[in-house]
Amino acid sequence: MIAGEQLLRLHDGKLIKDRRYHLRTYPNCFVAQELIDWLVSHKETPDRATAVCLLQHLMDHDIIHHCDKRPVIKDAKLLYRFRKDDGTFPFNTEVKVFIWGQRLYGLIGDKNSILKLREEHGVAYQRSFPGCQLIDWLLQNGEAESRRRGLELCRALQEHGIIQHAKKHNFFDSGLLYQFCINFRRRRRLSELLNEGEQDVDEGVAVWTQEDNHPESPFVLRKSGPQGGNGAFLSLRRTFTCEELLAPGSPFIKKVLTVMGDVLGWGFVVRGQAPCYVQAVDPGSPAAAAGVKVRQFVCQVNGQCVLYLDYRTVSRMVMTGTRTVVLDLMEPLE
Repeated sequence: MIAGEQLLRLHDGKLIKDRRYHLRTYPNCFVAQELIDWLVSHKETPDRATAVCLLQHLMDHDIIHHCDKRPVIKDAKLLYRFRKDDGTFPFNTEVKVFIWGQRLYGLIGDKNSILKLREEHGVAYQRSFPGCQLIDWLLQNGEAESRRRGLELCRALQEHGIIQHAKKHNFFDSGLLYQFCINFRRRRRLSELLNEGEQDVDEGVAVWTQEDNHPESPFVLRKSGPQGGNGAFLSLRRTFTCEELLAPGSPFIKKVLTVMGDVLGWGFVVRGQAPCYVQAVDPGSPAAAAGVKVRQFVCQVNGQCVLYLDYRTVSRMVMTGTRTVVLDLMEPLE
């Protein structure tokens, strides 16, 4: 999304314009080869291959498309168009939350901003804000009609990676500190945005063991964050299907755990696209006390099958349900 927004300024550089091809006029188009020339010459990408990857990423996420519906980007004299320019951009929930979050960041960052240097548990956080103050701001500025609605909007921002708590707690109408994950005002090279999109992971606390790097393990341990921090997260070494998890004789054991949430939430992070898995567990959280561990796949939440749901849907089910969550998990055999 950010890469697409930055590239829309190409309207000013006359790369996007009406073009004729085979006696037909295509409005608001760009030539792939010309755009790749521009990306390399303006040092947005280091080489043409990276530029092609960036544009393919935009196509895969419905930011741009070929005028005659070709499925791939080619470094050639082919016509493509931004979906915003022809009204075909899919304004789904994720896009709407992103656009609203971007606008909100601009409004909050003006005079009398609630984004300030604050301290929580002895740690200072730049440009942070208490959850209750953000909801107050939404109410005062007509962005939400009630505190409940404000809480729902803030949780949507957190769910879609716009804001976060330093320790990855869920969003609450309280004095807990949160920060925007994205500085919408800082312009970055487009290749940098491509790398961020490929990571797409949390940099939170994770509990792991040496077995996680075993060649037969379905998970692989990686250092989190491009700055080389000390954190770690777990991601899948390969994709597992629901059928593999449920097959007779599969190397998994089923566990049913009850997690009693506290004022800070439940204390675990799920990731994955059907089935999802536990990526991180806060060592001092209710989830850890109940026996939730990384490397467990989530089968049911409060009796409802979630094997075929992605992590965003599963997270929403937990966050909008009761404080007590019953989880059916599949844990790899040691």
